[in-house]
Amino acid sequence: MEKIVINGGKKLNGKVSISGAKNAAVAIIPATILSNGICTIGNIPNISDITLICNIMAELGAVVKVLNKNTLEIDTRNVLSHIASSDLIRKMRGSYYLLGALLGKFSKATVLMPGGCALGVRPIDQHLKGFLALGAKYELKSGVVSITCDKLIGNNIYLDIVSVGATINIMLAAAKAHGTTVIENTAKEPHVVDLANFLNCMGADICGAGTDVIKIRGVRELKSTDYSIIPDQIEAGTYMTAAAVTNGNIIIKNVIPKHLDSTIAKLEEIGVSVKVYDESIQVSNEKTCLNKCNIKTLPYPGFPTDMQPQITTLLAIANGTSIINESIWNNRFRYVEELRRMGAQISVDSKMAIVEGVKSLNGATVQATDLRAGAALIIAGLSAFGTTIIEEISYIERGYENIVEKFRELGADIKKIPYEYEVSENVV
Repeated sequence: MEKIVINGGKKLNGKVSISGAKNAAVAIIPATILSNGICTIGNIPNISDITLICNIMAELGAVVKVLNKNTLEIDTRNVLSHIASSDLIRKMRGSYYLLGALLGKFSKATVLMPGGCALGVRPIDQHLKGFLALGAKYELKSGVVSITCDKLIGNNIYLDIVSVGATINIMLAAAKAHGTTVIENTAKEPHVVDLANFLNCMGADICGAGTDVIKIRGVRELKSTDYSIIPDQIEAGTYMTAAAVTNGNIIIKNVIPKHLDSTIAKLEEIGVSVKVYDESIQVSNEKTCLNKCNIKTLPYPGFPTDMQPQITTLLAIANGTSIINESIWNNRFRYVEELRRMGAQISVDSKMAIVEGVKSLNGATVQATDLRAGAALIIAGLSAFGTTIIEEISYIERGYENIVEKFRELGADIKKIPYEYEVSENVV
């Protein structure tokens, strides 16, 4: 077990390159099950969630070769079972994409319910609604979902709520179904579009990804392909916020600026300087007093829930009262108690937080409660006076590649140490 130690107060300066999108990768890797050959996928983030999904794939019979730290070759021709029963599935949310991929390949799938960060209830009712519309039947018993059908038949499907997971799972199942599937009220997130692009590269016929309606014309087979995953917009937003909170000046490379429009808009409203280039963004902040700001998380292109903890941490040292409304997850504010240990003045009522800005935060020993909460605590530690010790950092390593090394290269006083190691107040 390890922890992160930060001596705060250092301005961040320099350049950082953003890794591939975690949320795209954990959908695209299971999607290779639908291929009748070998797929090479580049710009894969080197994070623990990728290790997990690759190990799950290997247990199913896939041959996964690491060509380099960010490129995988995946051969799924020997995936012969529709049953995914590995205990590893309980460790990550994205494992439920095995449902759509296995159903699309075998017309049946048996998968353990997923795990991941404890952000609240993760219903799959919209996923199941989609599978039922395609002609399948399901049974949910003792934490296992079993889905069967004679053959998948295209249909019109309206999602009652905008769901990234359901949109992706239905796309996976429908890619090789008989006839045409039309999904309405779909999620528009960049990783939904990235998956559609990947499937099309394998020979699928999908149009409309990134809009409210996705049309999928089923094809008989999907072939091998080479593909590169989009950059991670949430990782980029995390470094943008870190530049702001430390009065730094950072150039964030390997980004698609359009994916960051809502984050850019809120940072500028808070008073942070943002310059946008073709594939990079420069974020700087020379202000000692930032503006308050109200935020409501929404499906893309709205402000992302995965950026909410980071931006709340920035607002904790802004001038005035900010109100944060979380419309996606029930338990997203669990990290607030940890920020309070550092001197933040934040009160939570259900899915709303009221943030009273303070002059500064102070170092403390805190625990990451989920992936993005962990990122927020790093941001808090970078700005705080004194030493911050972050425990339970396995959450952070689920979604951020080399985060300690990247921050150190930007000038942060940050290191990872064994949990048992005693930390003095003057760790260097």
